[in-house]
Amino acid sequence: MKFVDIGSAKVDVDRAQRKGFSEVVYGSGKTAEQIEKIVNVLLDKNGNALVTRVNEEKYAYLQARIADLRYDEESQVLSVGKPNPKLELGLVYVVCAGTSDLPIAKEAVQVAEWMGVNVKYLWDVGVAGLNRLLYYTEELREADVIIAVAGMEGSMPTVLAGLVDAPVIAVPTSIGYGANLQGITTMLSMLTSCSSGITVTNIDNGFGAAYQASLMIRRMNKLGGQHG
Repeated sequence: MKFVDIGSAKVDVDRAQRKGFSEVVYGSGKTAEQIEKIVNVLLDKNGNALVTRVNEEKYAYLQARIADLRYDEESQVLSVGKPNPKLELGLVYVVCAGTSDLPIAKEAVQVAEWMGVNVKYLWDVGVAGLNRLLYYTEELREADVIIAVAGMEGSMPTVLAGLVDAPVIAVPTSIGYGANLQGITTMLSMLTSCSSGITVTNIDNGFGAAYQASLMIRRMNKLGGQHG
């Protein structure tokens, strides 16, 4: 298994062979210079790179040094090079409870699309206005995997999982007033859901949800190709 040692990081250039997707760089906590070095290795070895949690200051530095960067300001996701080939089968729906949760939901969209997944999304359908979510029930039943992003008490994934037959990946966000405890209350609520078919990521982990959903869809395509 190959990696490239650049001092501050050992870049896993062999990950796509093992996992189906190249290493994704977590930008928070890294300097812009460290990100630049890692991205250049990934571009050289794999032809593309994806970086999450890149603030505008780091993006400005990288934009001046790496050609053809794409950057989504709200989700803070940066990419360069061609995304992964489009997967023929499968649909992931990213459902966001409130507008305040959008940065995390959009991170999930950016990552899943980068990995070649067919993605649809639905914003601001939290249970405070349950009629909004119920209005889209039939559309949501088309999904093969649903990523449900919510803050506050985190009840939207529970309701959603009771309406569809697809697996639901719940993403708790740190959005909420004091007793939300920066997402801990949301996460515990999701973990103790009475609806079957829910798995829960860490707080604010849109990337993790998208990666898990993409692995499911990739597996669907692999099995579909074997039996098609």
